[in-house]
Amino acid sequence: MPTPPRLEVQDLARTFEGREVVAGVSLTVAPGQVTCLLGPSGCGKSTTLRIVAGVDRQSGGRVLVDGTCVSDDAMHLPPEQRGIGLMFQDFALFPHLSVGDNVAFGLDGGLRRHRERVAELLERVDLGGFIDAFPHQLSGGEQQRVALVRALAPRPAIMLMDEPFSGLDNRLRDDIRDRTLALLKEENTAVLLVTHEPDEAMRMADEIALMRAGRIVQRGAPYHVYNNPKDRAAAAFFSDINIVHGEVHGALTDTPFGQFLTPGMKDGTRVEIVIRPQHLRIDFDRQGRGPNPTASDGVAARGVVERARFMGRESLVEFRMDHDATILKATVPAVFLPKPGTPLWLTLRRDRCFVFPA
Repeated sequence: MPTPPRLEVQDLARTFEGREVVAGVSLTVAPGQVTCLLGPSGCGKSTTLRIVAGVDRQSGGRVLVDGTCVSDDAMHLPPEQRGIGLMFQDFALFPHLSVGDNVAFGLDGGLRRHRERVAELLERVDLGGFIDAFPHQLSGGEQQRVALVRALAPRPAIMLMDEPFSGLDNRLRDDIRDRTLALLKEENTAVLLVTHEPDEAMRMADEIALMRAGRIVQRGAPYHVYNNPKDRAAAAFFSDINIVHGEVHGALTDTPFGQFLTPGMKDGTRVEIVIRPQHLRIDFDRQGRGPNPTASDGVAARGVVERARFMGRESLVEFRMDHDATILKATVPAVFLPKPGTPLWLTLRRDRCFVFPA
């Protein structure tokens, strides 16, 4: 018989005052797996997390831990009986307790009985010398690490994390994320993480569940969700996008950048060719010579530079296209700052384009 997932959510629903906030959410999380609920504010991801934690109750559906139901229409275990750890934006450390006492707070017998376990956890996040310090003596990043090991101290089967890094300075965030991920993997903890930041989800998750209006609209490995978005909104959530408009004729769509295959779409269907700025290329070999209809990468289209900005690792160049005056954005590695009014030819990476009905 196959081993059940550590956490399973089945057809979860939650209604507030007649409004469906969570609708038919289902997912599983295995031991050692990080699943990220990703989506904009108000999409239902934090409500889903609260239901799994047991601090809110669903209107329908079930929550199972290691194959055992902990909440359905008939019963609802309180949070402390679910074997679940919680970590939120607010570190919620007790200011009157030492770091060691904070970490041992949820352990039977406290720090006196579990000092070795507490010291080991603090050592693993480079805070071994702070067991007798107090929270006000620590930096924000150090307090975050204390909150993490406090949640891990009872060895929870599941860790729920709601925007846990949003209060940190940008310079600290990547380091704390990496430390957190390493420790959670070492403990083989099943993690359900809520965030509205695509970069955080891509960095931490084994699986992303993209939410919109209370539903999971796409679920899969970060690479798959990023490179195979379900629709235009899913593509746009992860990065800026450019849109080139066209119309289907004979399973092909004509655009200023050449023809795109659009099988299965009826003639006359308006479509949007979606492309990310890093996949719009400036054709330096073609400058001054005009488009080449036989080029393997398709026909080039000309645009005039509107503005260019250096972003640190790359340059962002905005073009007003000759064919319809729309603005397209391209990113170029390093420093490339052409003057406004400069005409340049552009090509698309067709293998990185997405075609959706308009």
